[in-house]
Amino acid sequence: MVKKIVFLVWLALVSFSMVLSQPAHAQTSSPQIVVLTADGPVTPAMAQYLARGIKIAERQGAEALIFQLNTPGGGVEAMNEMEQMILASTVPVIVYVSPSGAMAASAGTIITLAGQASAMAPETMIGAASPVGSQGENLGTTEEAKVKNALAATARSLTERRGPTAVALAEDTIQNAVAASSSEALKAGLVDFIATDLNDLRSKLDGFTVTVAGQPVTLHTANASFETINISFIEELLLIVTDPNIVFLLITIGVQAIIIEISSPGGWVAGFIGVICLGLATYGLGILPVNYFGLLFIVTSFVLFILDIKAPTHGGLTAAGVGCLIVGALVLFNTPVTPSFQHVSVPLVIGVSVVSGGIFFVIMMIAVRAQRAPVRTGEESMIGRAGIARTDLAPNGSVQVGGELWSAILEGDTAKLPAGTRIEVVKVDGLHLIVRKAE
Repeated sequence: MVKKIVFLVWLALVSFSMVLSQPAHAQTSSPQIVVLTADGPVTPAMAQYLARGIKIAERQGAEALIFQLNTPGGGVEAMNEMEQMILASTVPVIVYVSPSGAMAASAGTIITLAGQASAMAPETMIGAASPVGSQGENLGTTEEAKVKNALAATARSLTERRGPTAVALAEDTIQNAVAASSSEALKAGLVDFIATDLNDLRSKLDGFTVTVAGQPVTLHTANASFETINISFIEELLLIVTDPNIVFLLITIGVQAIIIEISSPGGWVAGFIGVICLGLATYGLGILPVNYFGLLFIVTSFVLFILDIKAPTHGGLTAAGVGCLIVGALVLFNTPVTPSFQHVSVPLVIGVSVVSGGIFFVIMMIAVRAQRAPVRTGEESMIGRAGIARTDLAPNGSVQVGGELWSAILEGDTAKLPAGTRIEVVKVDGLHLIVRKAE
């Protein structure tokens, strides 16, 4: 009897738990869309962010991944890596150029075309994908032809399914640096949709068929929920340090901190800050197109600053250093063929250079003043100091100078000075002070 009661209770609990689990199961089985947002130059940090998002989407069995993109372009290596990730993904990747006013320029064009589906927000643009050299320079005729033909072949392979008009426009973005608006890209078939926001895109994707790993897949996104994957702190940091303005500031702060550490060793804070700043700046210099002739000017400027401290020229070397720092920063990034998004701010360069020169000029003036100041250590520091007689000086006695009690001998023909008389040190004779009455 007891066994029957226990069995019935167990059966009731199992049935009740199954009933309760039905809504939860239905909720977890609803479609899910993973959303990534990338804003900035195409860099290895952005590629790492995309790779992490694709892994999460595949692990969770997401219906699709929407990659919101706003980029002025970037490195070819990172672009190729992201293209390969998208094509190898087992989850459909929809590249969405947004928000309004955003762009998918240069490398962003190839990334957008690589998506299993692509969309653009109103008032956005795509194109202007002509390549430049790794240092931002114009390519030679032969090399330019090779790179352009390789990118054009990639664009053709990604747009073959979209028709001849789309293929022609994709080639023009590379061969002739053509850019297209969202409406022009949609009309040519270069993208699949124009969507005002994520909700609009989700409704337009519902029932749309894409090709994933060579197989057609129909998307069911009408009831899909969004799961936003934010960029991590490390990825955000790596994106920040690829900003030319930040790189210039890191170089300036890092070098100054190292100079402070060298000039006043023992305090580890300045050295630690300098090493960290220069390390981050080195990463940025490795990503950005850099003219290392400009870096040479920057190093020369700080050498001039140091020389003006060690061998003061009343500001001459400091002024030359400020000029070298300004020229170096402008040459480092602001070459005529470097994309505008990789230009360093001219007011920032001038402001930081003047402030740096001012700091070193102040240090130089302090050094000059220290060199001209009278010696304040040893016996010489006692000469001319005032004190008071603690005993009668007749002519020997004791005096107090600077909180210390000294044996003293009265100078000259003065016969005697009573205790409490103000005295002045004339010279030091061994362990005795030669003193006279203070005027």
